[in-house]
Amino acid sequence: MSNTYGDWLKQQRETTGLTQQQLADRAIMTRSHIAHIEAGRRVPSKEDARRLDQALGTGDVLSSFLPRGDAAVEDYFEAARQLEQQATVIREFAPTFVPGIMQTKRYARALLSVGYPPASVEECDRLVVTRLERAKILADPTVPVVWALLDESVLRRPVGGPEVMAEQLTHLVGLAENERVRVHVMPYGVGAYQVLNSMLTLMWFEDQPPVAYSEGLQIGKVHDSPSVVERLQGAYHLALSDALPLQESIALLRATAKDYGHHD
Repeated sequence: MSNTYGDWLKQQRETTGLTQQQLADRAIMTRSHIAHIEAGRRVPSKEDARRLDQALGTGDVLSSFLPRGDAAVEDYFEAARQLEQQATVIREFAPTFVPGIMQTKRYARALLSVGYPPASVEECDRLVVTRLERAKILADPTVPVVWALLDESVLRRPVGGPEVMAEQLTHLVGLAENERVRVHVMPYGVGAYQVLNSMLTLMWFEDQPPVAYSEGLQIGKVHDSPSVVERLQGAYHLALSDALPLQESIALLRATAKDYGHHD
C-alpha cells in the first residue's frame, strides 16, 4: 500500500514526542505493530485506528482515512488476505484446488474464469493479478513458513487442461524441493478425515494471537476465538498425520505432472 498513512502516523507520533513503544503502550498495541503500520507493511484495523487517534489526540483522522486496498478479492476474503500478508507461519488445507499463494498464472486464470456470473476479461485479469500479488510472500526465502496439505483430488482434477496442470504441479514440486513450502498429499485411500469438508488456513503472527480462516462456496470466515482456533489446529494436525510423507508427496506430484505432460 502507499505509505502516506504510515508517514503521517510517524509524523504525529514524533510531534507529540512519543517513541513507538510509548505510543504502543498508550494505544494498547505492540511496538512491532506500530512499526509495521509506519513502514506501510500493515493496514491497521478500525479499532487500531480508533485507539491511535485517542492516544495521539488526532480526533478521528486516522480512523477516517484508513487506506482502502485495491485488491480484487471477494469481500469475505479481504480480512484473511491482509492477515495472510502479515503471517509468519501459514498452514493450508486444500480439498479441491491448489491454495492461492501457490497457483501459477494459467492455473489461477482457469479457476477464476469459471465464476458465476461470468467475469469480464478485464475483471478476470484483475483477479489473476491480485492472486499473483498474494503469491509474492513466497519470494522471501524464509518467512512465512508454509505447509500445504492437499487432498489427492487437487492433483487429479484437470483444471485448465493437462498442460496447465503439468505446469502447476511442477511448480509445487519446485517449491517443495527448494524447501520453500512443505507439501503433503492426503491419498484417496484414507477415506474421510477431520478437515475434509472445508478449505482451511491456519496463521500465526509475530505480535498477535493465531487465527484460522475457513471457506466454502461464496462464504468465508476468520476465526479468532482461541478455543475455535485451537480446535481447528488440532483437526489439521491430526489429518496431517495420515497424509503421505514429504518425499512420497513430492514423488506423487512429479509423477502426476509427468502423466499430464504425456497427455495427448
